[in-house]
Amino acid sequence: MTVVLAVCTGYGQACTNLIVGKKASADGSVIVSYSADDFGSFGYLRHWAAGKHAKGATRPVYNWENNNYAGEIEEAPETYNVIGNMNEYQLTITETTFGGRAELVDSTGLLDYGSLIYITLQRAKTAKEAIGVMTNLIDKYGYNSEGESFTIADKNEAWVMDLIGKGTGRKGAVWVAVRVPDDCICAHANQSRIRRFPLRDKENCLYSKDVISFAREKGYFKGKKDSDFSFADAYAPADFSALRFCEARVWSFFNRYVDGMEKYLPYASGENPQAEPMPLFVKPNRLLSVQDVKDMMRDHYEGTPLTLDNDPGMGPFEAPYRPTPLTWEVDGKMYFNERPISTQQSAFVMVAQMRSQLPDYVGGVLWFGCDDANMMAFTPVYCCTDLVPECYSDKVADDLHFSFKSAFWVCNWVSSIVYPRYSQLFGELKTVRDRLETDYNTLQEKTEKEAMALAGTEGEGMSAARKYLTAYTNRTAAGMLYEWMELGKRLMVKYIDGTVRPERDGQYARTPGGLGVPVERPGYPERYRREIVKATGDRFEVK
Repeated sequence: MTVVLAVCTGYGQACTNLIVGKKASADGSVIVSYSADDFGSFGYLRHWAAGKHAKGATRPVYNWENNNYAGEIEEAPETYNVIGNMNEYQLTITETTFGGRAELVDSTGLLDYGSLIYITLQRAKTAKEAIGVMTNLIDKYGYNSEGESFTIADKNEAWVMDLIGKGTGRKGAVWVAVRVPDDCICAHANQSRIRRFPLRDKENCLYSKDVISFAREKGYFKGKKDSDFSFADAYAPADFSALRFCEARVWSFFNRYVDGMEKYLPYASGENPQAEPMPLFVKPNRLLSVQDVKDMMRDHYEGTPLTLDNDPGMGPFEAPYRPTPLTWEVDGKMYFNERPISTQQSAFVMVAQMRSQLPDYVGGVLWFGCDDANMMAFTPVYCCTDLVPECYSDKVADDLHFSFKSAFWVCNWVSSIVYPRYSQLFGELKTVRDRLETDYNTLQEKTEKEAMALAGTEGEGMSAARKYLTAYTNRTAAGMLYEWMELGKRLMVKYIDGTVRPERDGQYARTPGGLGVPVERPGYPERYRREIVKATGDRFEVK
């Protein structure tokens, strides 16, 4: 029996990527988002400095998920500056894990999907070059992860590549990469989305020479014509969880910006797996800004049939979050919770902005934040940055050690205050979040003009521009951390023990003697009071 890995239903990494072509964006940017949604994972910003290396030099490889040493590979003669998931040439690579057929995992391969991403970012300048680097590395050293969807984008174009190994004893992988049209948007969220693809269009589609023949050999594809081959159907056939927990997130993005997407809901919801699947990419009904993509990463299916604000799971304070795991059992029957884009287990979320109309050092911006996108503010990290902001570093904390110097821990601290009383407290968080992001967006043009004025031509001016943008990156991150610390303190004081401290003119109200006035005790919202009475009758009626 063939086993298909159901990534979305477990505790493994389950992520979301949104993609916007440069002619689908409001300012000509190529835009890519990435949420690293992994329970227990520590969110921080990685950095590799540019360098030149002697012939014959090697470099160690460490597994991205468990940090175990995997082995050595030959080092490239020159490597590029990498900050997070973007390098100094604005190349960005992200991923979501689709799992696929379990028998195709090759545990003997040296490279996992994470090390593959970050090694490639150090070696490639463009998306197309990166595809070649990634697949050549896999052919040479082997691949040990499950099936992956990669977003590979630069300042001019974006590609999606679905890739899966060949099983133990078969080094390499089968894969297909499709270019996203410039005027379209695309997404993937833990389910392979490349189905049929053009076999003779090298400008827009690349694939391994055995992607179809290997599927025939394994019995995954029995069609008469190669043109009927579907990568997703062969290597990652979708079950209910792959649709409802994964494809539904893609549908929500498309539904926000494309008319008529309701026809795909029966498929994306898992209600009818035989219904028409969504296309890989679609043309939006308006141009998207970087802020639109940030806000989409905060989506909870609002305004759709999958919304999280109309069932008892939201609790008394209408939280658009649900406890995990996604599936649960009652009286022998399995049930599930919705899995939206925005989710509490995000370690970090980023939105990459890549612009061909600007020099690389200023054109590439990684809008970055730790924790759930809905519960934090994105700060700008320029691709020339060579000093990680302290609060985004792994030097001040880790997954087992809390620190108020760590953005991951401070943001999670504030989120954990807000989640239990979401409808009461979230407005306060949103006010600070939106104010910060508005400030950063407003300052962006001025900051970049000042950096370019410093740069002049290559030489000392360029170095000054990079230092300026690195300092700005660090300053905004530190400023965000300060604001979040103050927010956490305010929430603790104002909403202590389920109460609310009254305010007057922006200050806590005090008695003539200088003490705080009595706190308000709002109790349950009206809606929830009625639910209790409906469920319990006169049990709690005061006699």
